[in-house]
Amino acid sequence: MSEITMPRLSDTMEDGVVATWLKQVGDTVTRGDVVAEIETDKALMELEAYDDGVLEHIIAAPGTRVPIGEPIAILGDGSGTAAAAASTVQQTETASAAQPREPVGNASSRGQTAQPAQTPVDTAAARSGSAAPSASDAVRRKSSPLARKIAQELGVDIATVTGTGPGGRITRLDVENAHAAGTSGTAHTTAAPERAEPDTAATPAAGDYDEIPLTTIQRVSAARLTESKQQAPHIYLTSAIDVTELLAFRTRVNETLADTGAGKVSVNDLFVKAVATALRANPAVNVSFAGDTLRRHHGIHLGVAVATSAGLLVPVIRDADRKPVSAIAAETRDKAERARERKLRAEEMSGGTFTISNLGMYGIEHFTAVINPPEAAILAIGAATDELRLDGDEVVSRKIVRVTMSADHRAIDGAVAAQFLAHVKELIEHPLRIVM
Repeated sequence: MSEITMPRLSDTMEDGVVATWLKQVGDTVTRGDVVAEIETDKALMELEAYDDGVLEHIIAAPGTRVPIGEPIAILGDGSGTAAAAASTVQQTETASAAQPREPVGNASSRGQTAQPAQTPVDTAAARSGSAAPSASDAVRRKSSPLARKIAQELGVDIATVTGTGPGGRITRLDVENAHAAGTSGTAHTTAAPERAEPDTAATPAAGDYDEIPLTTIQRVSAARLTESKQQAPHIYLTSAIDVTELLAFRTRVNETLADTGAGKVSVNDLFVKAVATALRANPAVNVSFAGDTLRRHHGIHLGVAVATSAGLLVPVIRDADRKPVSAIAAETRDKAERARERKLRAEEMSGGTFTISNLGMYGIEHFTAVINPPEAAILAIGAATDELRLDGDEVVSRKIVRVTMSADHRAIDGAVAAQFLAHVKELIEHPLRIVM
């Protein structure tokens, strides 16, 4: 008998969500078979079996968040399949009759880990033949980590709380209801942190809103971007760039590419190439802050933010300064499509040294973006708008794009950021220099 555990599928992964089981209880599994799909902080990834056997028990149901290294299923010789199947049916019936289990998103929003809907078997105790679990162990298995954390914060004796989840499981809501009703037991000796009293006039009544669980991508993005704003002192520099010549240049490039049957180049592709070129000339911007040191990266690896239904993903165009614009366009298009389909590999979203975020296609003229750690800068690109400018003694209409660079002031000085942004502006306003 062997356990299938939650693997580490990316360098930043702390836990994963079982999205789908591709093998069911009773199925024969061969080493290398894909048994499940796991949603990580970056992508939807396949989980391969490392051993041969029969899938005897699924511990983590679809939608369950599990820490790295924790068991999610059991492989055996098939002798335990019938009992496991009966247990699974019973748990399913119990779950359907009870209230819905605590959504993964509620736990993730507090940085906690939700547990499976069923109460997992204490395999360690079973193997050692130890005595029946204590009352405190039973309460622990009957409550989620989030519920126990909230109980500690509120001074609620969780042993006195009645669980309304599947199988009598104690959820966060049960603890909060017990606290509100004044039915909690003796508070812990450690003083609970002060909690701000809610503004009852501004708080929506129960039932006036929907709680939507965060996806893994949204949960991790929230944590990382909050960390970025709290730890990295952001400075912002905005520049108005005349893109009139760039748009004309793009038209000529696309006419040439059409003759060869190649795909089109977008304005964003030209910005990617211009930024990559400017980074090569300004290596002090291609850095990361690392405590007592700065890491000056050799490669120019540009992240391109892509909006998906699951949240914001950032595919990375590696060595963008060494690639022609047509290659950047093809790679960006391919990775953006696969990002929306959740088919990107983790390594395709890792190792970025600078990020570009473009909301111009939505008509947004100007915005600031949060730095994507561990990078030290991000460029926000707005929409091209018609503006009147002086050309000698004449007033002319020009296409203007405003870009804003957010930089980590610990790693990049304002003057260094300004010089870099001036270089980007020069390249964009003289587009032939982008490809020369």
